[in-house]
Amino acid sequence: MSQTTKPAKRGRRTIARHGELRSPHPFAQIVKILGVMLAVVLVSGVGIAAYAAVDLTQSFTSDAVQLEGQESVPPDIGAIEGGVNLFLAGTDACEEAYAGYFGDRCTGSDAEAELNDVNMLVHISDNPRRVTVISFPRDLMVPIPSCTREDGSETSAMSKQMLNSAYMYGGLSCVVKTVSQMTGLDIQYAAKITWGGVIEITNAVGGVDVCLASGIKDPYTGIDWPAGTRTIAGIEALQFLRTRHGVGNGGDLGRISNQQQYMSRLARKLVSEEVLTNPGTLYKLATTAVDNITPSQTLTNPLTLVQIALAVKNVPFDEIVFIQYPVVDDPADSNRVVPNETAAQALWDALSTNQPLQLTGEVSQGDGVVVVEPETPIETPTETPAPDATSTPAPSETAVALPSAIAGQTAAQETCSNGNAKG
Repeated sequence: MSQTTKPAKRGRRTIARHGELRSPHPFAQIVKILGVMLAVVLVSGVGIAAYAAVDLTQSFTSDAVQLEGQESVPPDIGAIEGGVNLFLAGTDACEEAYAGYFGDRCTGSDAEAELNDVNMLVHISDNPRRVTVISFPRDLMVPIPSCTREDGSETSAMSKQMLNSAYMYGGLSCVVKTVSQMTGLDIQYAAKITWGGVIEITNAVGGVDVCLASGIKDPYTGIDWPAGTRTIAGIEALQFLRTRHGVGNGGDLGRISNQQQYMSRLARKLVSEEVLTNPGTLYKLATTAVDNITPSQTLTNPLTLVQIALAVKNVPFDEIVFIQYPVVDDPADSNRVVPNETAAQALWDALSTNQPLQLTGEVSQGDGVVVVEPETPIETPTETPAPDATSTPAPSETAVALPSAIAGQTAAQETCSNGNAKG
């Protein structure tokens, strides 16, 4: 592995918008929400989060989004009961503080538009706890139902539109309603984050080390990086997470797996000694995440965040699975994709049984990453059971083999970006 490359200090860079893709990918969503929840729980261990949990989430409530058909549930102390479905959207809003990075995207005719370019469903199973993160392509063509806007007006149902247009039509609630209708799952919680949130959250955690199996060169995002391990933060994190021309086959599916590498490595950093033993970093992460997230109203109670965090904080990395929603090319437009209904149903059936998932397909549907052997063993969070001389080991569970059409990786696997700058 080549020497770690640190971001160089330089002038402000412009990130252009892809011509045929109407918006770039902000990202780091799963860690924003899990970062808030985990940070609140961990900070409580050093004696200040009882105050912080309430104080930090006060700003959460003012812009909270009402999900159609969902009401806030009074939480109890302890891990949340039952399964949890949490939807995370990344949008391309041209916020004033960051618009200068994005060139024509934030000065042109569509500068006022806001699209949900990153769409992720986090499924937390009931006991035993497992986490499955499903990424939906932005170019996925799906029906969009009639939605209620914030002003109370109703949108018209549409039989086939790009998934990333749902936010433009009806906000976060409409995105959740669209995905819930498509998957058949009840989604109780949701949140969104913008470009600026990605920049700020990676700064708060002190950057993330990503791996480049080969160099990445992408004029659309301004990346020209050599192979090796690179610590990315701020604007460089956003460049990395939205590059598609620089990895794999140059498509959106390859970009998703590149983002999953980032999520996996960020998840490991969040439970590393570097973060866990630093109350200042934890508090900064929590405050930054709260300041940069718009939640659903169901997610505004600080105890709810604690409950969900308690449910996931001991999940082993090999039980955290990142999956690309299975798709096939749209017969009507080769630049778009439609659901692979058969493979998707197999996924929903597997989740309903709450058994371990066995990935049989490629790690990336678009060749965005390659699997490598970890340089050091990956430590996973564990929970020591209470001693009980009369207890007997639970029977081993049989894993459900997912169809090979479903690509993905676990947080225990180490992947590196399959960059386009070979040689």
